[in-house]
Amino acid sequence: MKKYLIVLLSCIILVPSFGSVFVYVSFKLEQQEIVKTICVQRKMVFNTCNGRCELQKSLKKYDDNEKKMQNSLKEKTELVYILNTSNNTFKLLEPIEIKAGFSARFDNKPVSVLTETFRPPSLFI
Repeated sequence: MKKYLIVLLSCIILVPSFGSVFVYVSFKLEQQEIVKTICVQRKMVFNTCNGRCELQKSLKKYDDNEKKMQNSLKEKTELVYILNTSNNTFKLLEPIEIKAGFSARFDNKPVSVLTETFRPPSLFI
């Protein structure tokens, strides 16, 4: 069930990018009807247009709609401002003093050396 949902959502996301393909496919499906009824050169004897003028108009209309949608989205995103005010009050801390009798000294030699490597208990393996 999850696989079908993933495929469905992926298709929904990809549909807008195939908009011009849908325009072209719908043109090809109805090309003969367009040539007979809508085409500007339909009354000419040797019609070389074959309805491509209508395809150009449809693609231009689709591109204009895409640009309008992008511009409206851009305007909406430009109108959204986030006002983030912080009323943090910072306090200065006094520096920590280092005591003279610091117990860990690094100038002495180590007392013992561990030659074995750590092995976790066999219970957790």
